[in-house]
Amino acid sequence: MGSTFMGLETSKRGLYTQQSALYTTGHNISNANTLGYSRQRVNMEATLGYPGTGLNAPKIPGHLGTGVQAQSVQRIRDQFIDRQYRQETTKLGYWESRSTAISQMEDIMAEPSEFGLNTSLDQFWKSLQDLSTNPENAAARKVVVQRGIGVAESFNYIHKQLSDIQGNLKNEILTSTDDVNSILKQIASMNEQIQAIEPNGYMPNDLYDARDKLLDELSQYFPIEIEYTKSGGNSLAIAEGSVKVSIKTQSGSIEIINGKDAGKLTPNGMSNNANFEPFNGFTVSGSGAVVGGPILYDDMELNKGKMLSLINSYGHGADPTNAEGYYPEMLKKLDQMADAFMKEFNDIHSKGYTMETPSTNGGIFFTGTGASDVAVSKDIIDNPNLIAASSAQGEEGNGKWAIELANMKSKILDGTNSTGNLDGATVQSFYQSMIGQLGVDGEQAARLAYNSATIKLTVENNRSSVSSVSLDEEMTNMITFQQAYNASARMITVIDETLDKIINGMGRVGL
Repeated sequence: MGSTFMGLETSKRGLYTQQSALYTTGHNISNANTLGYSRQRVNMEATLGYPGTGLNAPKIPGHLGTGVQAQSVQRIRDQFIDRQYRQETTKLGYWESRSTAISQMEDIMAEPSEFGLNTSLDQFWKSLQDLSTNPENAAARKVVVQRGIGVAESFNYIHKQLSDIQGNLKNEILTSTDDVNSILKQIASMNEQIQAIEPNGYMPNDLYDARDKLLDELSQYFPIEIEYTKSGGNSLAIAEGSVKVSIKTQSGSIEIINGKDAGKLTPNGMSNNANFEPFNGFTVSGSGAVVGGPILYDDMELNKGKMLSLINSYGHGADPTNAEGYYPEMLKKLDQMADAFMKEFNDIHSKGYTMETPSTNGGIFFTGTGASDVAVSKDIIDNPNLIAASSAQGEEGNGKWAIELANMKSKILDGTNSTGNLDGATVQSFYQSMIGQLGVDGEQAARLAYNSATIKLTVENNRSSVSSVSLDEEMTNMITFQQAYNASARMITVIDETLDKIINGMGRVGL
């Protein structure tokens, strides 16, 4: 037959187990607002029944239960939803960064605007038309000079501001790389701690949460792939083990974390100086078990990750003078426009006649090599009479050539019938096409960023429904475990009374 004290042990196990469940419920409630926390539960299991197997096992009717025990404390997490969440985070990281970069460019170009380049050009053409009606007027000539300076400064301003933002993007790439390397070290450190705890039969749930939070952050920068490796020893079957993390590329995966070892990313050829240095790949320095390897731009997965978006905006390639990317291409178009504008205007201006005595052909009106350094000639600034407004030598009142200069506004520049080449567009229509394309790209990036954020929010809500703490549910669990604890305590009282009767009341007949 069973031990006299068997019921006492059974109820004691019930007390301990329900107490563990209450403590876990309290832990959940305390962390209801902790970012990245996953609710936990005690997995209860019945203890081995009595009697056990063997030749000496007593023969009794039935198989008596011996109570309950806490088999493990497990966090509630769905790896499928986690993987889906990180995929959407990677997409959102790309489109948010791209939308921000384009929005900053739109703020600089600021078209239509009362103070933009397009307005400066309109005012310049108008000042030339005004000069044609009164070419001997010194004030009209000074206005042309000032309007020309306005056009040049508009080119200079846009180029400088775009270059400054491009420099900021470079700094952000370097800073983001440092952030990624820091995350890699932290995840490797988490792996090391988990590998030390799990073989003892424990579940380091809070370390799992901290590691998953870091993996979520990492997925913002790169598309990642995760594999789990068991720790061995006395690890529980449901223990997660350490993670091996790889960056996904078009040709395969580049390992960056393996257990307690973490790789380090270094952008090739990029430093903290102010010069433009196009991105041409990451070097992954392997550490310990990490295999590592280069991550080339052409091999990175399209439209995924904040890092790729920053690189696409900043510029990439082996040659700084021929780099590809959103900002390099916009700067290249701006230089093309400024160069064509200067060449064609100077060419037309050189065929007119000045108001000097004796009258000569006009000289260089604009100087410079591109949008960054275009300027009105110092000679013309000092002496506006050098503006070639006349179509004939010695005719001071002839303003016909100023009309020719003003008519450049509608002249198609294709490199055949003109000195400048804007692929068959006028100066302003070329600029308007740049602005139009910028608007289309900005709208697309904003739309896709919004769509990605919406999908991510849906997935995040799904994950929250599985892993987040519900105070209503925890209060229900608390009452359930409390009642079970009270019932076990009451059972101990009943057994105590039974034992008291056996010990103190039996064998006392007649006393």
